[in-house]
Amino acid sequence: MEARHVAVGMIFLSQTVLGILGNFSLLYHHLFLYLSGCRLRPTDLIIKHLIVANILTLLSKGIPQTMAAFGLNILLSDIGCKLLFYIHRVGRGVSIGSTCLLSVFQAIMISPRDSRWALLKEKAPRYIISSIFLSWIISILVNVIFLVYITGNLGNKNSTSLKYYVYCSSIRHDNTKDTLFAVLLSFPDVVCVGLMLWASSSMVSILYRHKQRMRHIHTTTSPRSSPETRATKTILLLVSTFVFFYTLSCNFQISLSVIYHLDWYLVNTAAIMAGCFPTISPFLLLSGDSSVSRLFLAWKRNRKTSNIMRNI
Repeated sequence: MEARHVAVGMIFLSQTVLGILGNFSLLYHHLFLYLSGCRLRPTDLIIKHLIVANILTLLSKGIPQTMAAFGLNILLSDIGCKLLFYIHRVGRGVSIGSTCLLSVFQAIMISPRDSRWALLKEKAPRYIISSIFLSWIISILVNVIFLVYITGNLGNKNSTSLKYYVYCSSIRHDNTKDTLFAVLLSFPDVVCVGLMLWASSSMVSILYRHKQRMRHIHTTTSPRSSPETRATKTILLLVSTFVFFYTLSCNFQISLSVIYHLDWYLVNTAAIMAGCFPTISPFLLLSGDSSVSRLFLAWKRNRKTSNIMRNI
């Protein structure tokens, strides 16, 4: 086995294991807060769907890529390849949609009461569930194309009409059709990225104005940022990380769609870039979660409830 295959296999293995552990740790963290009686935030539901999407993305891409890199023969049927690519694309789409929803929702919730978004602050939590389901539906429908054009490497097929992706293949088209497919698949992602950039710029502007106002307030205690401010900074960091890795991944995906003969390095680098955000995002969310204050509030509420029951 060549050294390059071992190196790539180790990268895929580390990325997959680390990402799965991180996402399950984040899921356990939210379940622990829920069982401890903490008050759930509207964003918690979005984060749970983001976790599911990240796990689907990592498992459907990381495991077969790791096995292929270590030289294990993966002879998948057409159905197996279609399902793997389809699950990966659906998970990726929901991950993008969830991150977009997180940033837009947070931008609305921290907006001042006298802003034009003040009316949406009360209505926004009621639309979270429908927005999440809309993200799943759009991702499921848009990526149906992969169920049509992805095939397995089994059987005697005309190699000149196929484009190989290590363990699966796709039907080759002319450059015009490939470019059109790439544009259609990227359109929902571009819309989400545009909304994220708008929401991020709004949050930065709101935080800057808040910081300017706080300079005129003199207190004897040491200043501490509010939970809303910490959550906003975490989401800004999450969105910045997403946009960075998405831009790199999108460039590689477009190259895979347009280039006629795929290079081994290009295919594997594109797969590595696609797994970076699902691996890193749970650790960013864990580092910025104000769980201590949430547990303290839950403890105070439970203690108050027990005192009332004791007096009765």
